[in-house]
Amino acid sequence: MASKVSCLYVLTVVCWASALWYLSITRPTSSYTGHRQLSSISIARKNVSFGNIRTRPINPHSFDFLINEPNKCEKSVPFLVILISTTHKEFDARQAIRETWGDENNFKGIKIATLFLLGKNADPVLNQMVEQESQIFHDIIVEDFIDSYHNLTLKTLMGMRWVAMFCSKAKYVMKTDSDIFVNMDNLIYKLLKPNTKPRRRYFTGYVINGGPIRDVRSKWYMPRDLYPDSNYPPFCSGTGYIFSADVAELIYKTSLHTRLLHLEDVYVGLCLRKLGIHPFQNSGFNHWKMAYSLCRYRRVITVHQITPEEMHRIWNDMSSKKHLRC
Repeated sequence: MASKVSCLYVLTVVCWASALWYLSITRPTSSYTGHRQLSSISIARKNVSFGNIRTRPINPHSFDFLINEPNKCEKSVPFLVILISTTHKEFDARQAIRETWGDENNFKGIKIATLFLLGKNADPVLNQMVEQESQIFHDIIVEDFIDSYHNLTLKTLMGMRWVAMFCSKAKYVMKTDSDIFVNMDNLIYKLLKPNTKPRRRYFTGYVINGGPIRDVRSKWYMPRDLYPDSNYPPFCSGTGYIFSADVAELIYKTSLHTRLLHLEDVYVGLCLRKLGIHPFQNSGFNHWKMAYSLCRYRRVITVHQITPEEMHRIWNDMSSKKHLRC
């Protein structure tokens, strides 16, 4: 079995390298951000809907799962579900996470479920490659909205929906990105503490208090007609935040009645305000790049803008030097 998986992995890497070289020369990058349903991928899937929402939604999340892992939590309930926002071409980043901090077998006696979140790519070649990757690793979920920066909110809501439908008994959920290094020891033992009673209506990360940027040249531009207020509610940076699993369904259901915004972390903050849930500030969550130092990285939970190569190097160094004191 191990040799079979190894062969499939090598084949996947070769396919990715060849296809990405071909795409970089012959294929333009799509900027389409529409939300209409597309169905050129045919994959067996299980779809569940919430039937107890009585009012008509203004923002229905009416997307089918194209790739799903509905049985991931059936054998045992995870202590932590990790939802990682990624894009189709980031195979190296996904593999680096699988081999380092995102390895589900890092902590004996503590069940962790790692999942990568994607939408549908406009290029069928990339979709097929992700489908093959999914068949090997069984850690990818995809819905049929177009994968783009402006659809990051849909990607996060997909993760919330998945937890609510297929893993609602989990204790905690982390949402993060594929260029983040996570100090799992600090996250598990110092923040979440498996031996303590799980919290409810809990949400923490790097809390931002700010307002809309009206400059159209900005990546975070927010039109006044979409969000007229001068201040956002407190929200956690989308680079990494933690919440109790009960919050996943609460946010998902609230989103059905909340006007969609393309800034994912701001939108989650709006849903939290409606729910009366206040995010807690935690200085361990960093949403910037930090030069590597063993002692420095031991004090944090997340670090931003980490390449796959850096991820391996940092993980190996921290793992091999656990006996050293700072």
